[in-house]
Amino acid sequence: MNMGYKNEYPPEFCPYQHDTFAAFLTGGLCIGLVLSYLPQHYKIISSKTSQGLNPIFLLLGSTSAASGMLNVITLQWVIIQCCKYLSPGNCVESLGAVWIVGLQWFFFTTVLVLYLVYFPPHLKYVNITSHTVPWSHDMVTTEHVPSTEWRLATFAGFTTLIHFLFITFTTFFLILTEDYTLPQKPYPIPSPNPPPSPPSYPTPYPSHRIALWATFLGVLSAALAVIQYAPQLWTTWKAKTVGALSIPMMCIQTPGAVLMVTSIAIRPGTNWTSWITYATAGVMQGSLLVMCICWKVRQRRLDIDDFGRPIHSGHAGSTHATAAPSTSAAAASTSHSETTPLLSNNSATNPAPKKKAWEFWKN
Repeated sequence: MNMGYKNEYPPEFCPYQHDTFAAFLTGGLCIGLVLSYLPQHYKIISSKTSQGLNPIFLLLGSTSAASGMLNVITLQWVIIQCCKYLSPGNCVESLGAVWIVGLQWFFFTTVLVLYLVYFPPHLKYVNITSHTVPWSHDMVTTEHVPSTEWRLATFAGFTTLIHFLFITFTTFFLILTEDYTLPQKPYPIPSPNPPPSPPSYPTPYPSHRIALWATFLGVLSAALAVIQYAPQLWTTWKAKTVGALSIPMMCIQTPGAVLMVTSIAIRPGTNWTSWITYATAGVMQGSLLVMCICWKVRQRRLDIDDFGRPIHSGHAGSTHATAAPSTSAAAASTSHSETTPLLSNNSATNPAPKKKAWEFWKN
């Protein structure tokens, strides 16, 4: 079987048209992607902890980004091959969609790597005490075993690596073993004033199996993106703190998803399977951003940081200050013990008012 890359595309089948709008949009998106992920990377490194991130969220996000990247590479393989006929600048411009999805995959996967590197040490292992002889309390052994959280984190890392290697091998195996037939010379080159009907010659790439594999990667990427944010939304909701998440990153990426979808959609060779992932991720990330902003307001009211730790020493003082009235109240209840049953009955019949639905961030 002939290797597909040996059937080189002639220049006549490599049309190139400069698009100033697409070039500026792609350049701005690439710069925006880099700048949006830097706060997240910096926050993990500077705080030396990745507490608050969910490993399933990172696993689904990394595999979704890898599938989306290889979807675009598969559909734009002809554009990649045609770079040999273009100048370096024009080649870089024509591969704008590849640069965007490649940067997205690289920087998100870096978050997963940092999550593993800066995993909280006190959460990695647990001590399990067991009796060697069930009927004897003298024979006791303590075993130092990995915690459930750490095993889940390492599982996410290995699964991400295996998934990337598998789909990369499959993608390039299908592309490089593709056997397609190019039109023989003389090529039916369209005239400067082409008729309204399409060209009479068929497009040799992508073939049916290549199109099926690209569609599978795109749908898989979109499906993973849909469920990607559910574990992180649940983790952040339970913690009621921002944790290691970066609000500046989400503030940049949520509206940037609209530009990313537009930039990919206008590229030749791509279809809905190439941009649906980033549209879905933008909606889900917006939901996570709203939740983090609500928790940020709550943290300021409680004077705690993103990990639930007191910020000022006065916060601890206020705790002691609230203890004094409770002591005096206890003394008062002792000296006026006759009124205590009346007060307790009154509090039982008049419970504290319930919080409103929009006040869920309050204690």
